[in-house]
Amino acid sequence: MFLNSILVVITDLAAGLLGNASFRRHFHLLLSSLLLFGPLLSLWVSHYSIFAKRTHFLYRVFLRSGWGWTCIFVGSFVFVLSFSIRRSLTLSLRHLSRLAVAGGLWLGFRKLLCLLENATGSCYEPISSTLELASGTNGDQPLLLLREGETKEACVRSGMLWRGYEVSEDALLLCLCCLLLAEETAVFGPYLNLGGPSGAPLRILFLFCVLLLSLWVFLLLCLLAYFPQFPTQLLGGALGCLSWRVLYQGWYRLGPSWYCPGRPGVGLLSTQSKQEETSETLCESNAKEIN
Repeated sequence: MFLNSILVVITDLAAGLLGNASFRRHFHLLLSSLLLFGPLLSLWVSHYSIFAKRTHFLYRVFLRSGWGWTCIFVGSFVFVLSFSIRRSLTLSLRHLSRLAVAGGLWLGFRKLLCLLENATGSCYEPISSTLELASGTNGDQPLLLLREGETKEACVRSGMLWRGYEVSEDALLLCLCCLLLAEETAVFGPYLNLGGPSGAPLRILFLFCVLLLSLWVFLLLCLLAYFPQFPTQLLGGALGCLSWRVLYQGWYRLGPSWYCPGRPGVGLLSTQSKQEETSETLCESNAKEIN
């Protein structure tokens, strides 16, 4: 009972924050501020910190599989919430289709950015130090031999250097996942206010989503502070925010139809409120009949 009470208090506070209209309206501005001013933290952070290593546990386990973690927790939460309200598999799948759309957009961006890097970049092979000494060049500036016809993946795999135009996929993914988590979990606050059933499993899934959102914001801050890459990270974050704007602030506002899954909560919260209004009307009519 004690643990359940703590769970209820924490999830109620988190639901109230994420469901707040002001938070939803300004959360993307917070991410934009991090992208703009986060690299300045590199002037103060210690480069001997555990977060300054790309081999850190959080980078290896969570960042490299960021979209998978987001789909697992957000998909579970959306399905349990929608199915517990309407008991409709079709409606639950319609709400889950928003994840499929975002996943397709993420894969499309990855392919597009890969083509952009291969088209604008070149592969260079460092010349051995003996040739540098023979030619009398400075050892601080190693000679590079251009290798034509190499892709970035093959170039890096061969231990050579790739130079080209890049857009940070990590910043794109983290910004997109943060905004998606904020949108999909924002319905839990209004759902609780309407008196919807909220058992421990649903609250635990919601808490996992909140923790994952906090982790993505923390990892974005770590990338900007310990691995600043301006303007590639800014461009990646801008693409993530643009994707959210097009989907959640544009297309999904058209309403549910065969070509649009609709916004989070559409068909769920409205139905809940209508059921409550109907029950209140029935209670009032029954009271009048008794009188």
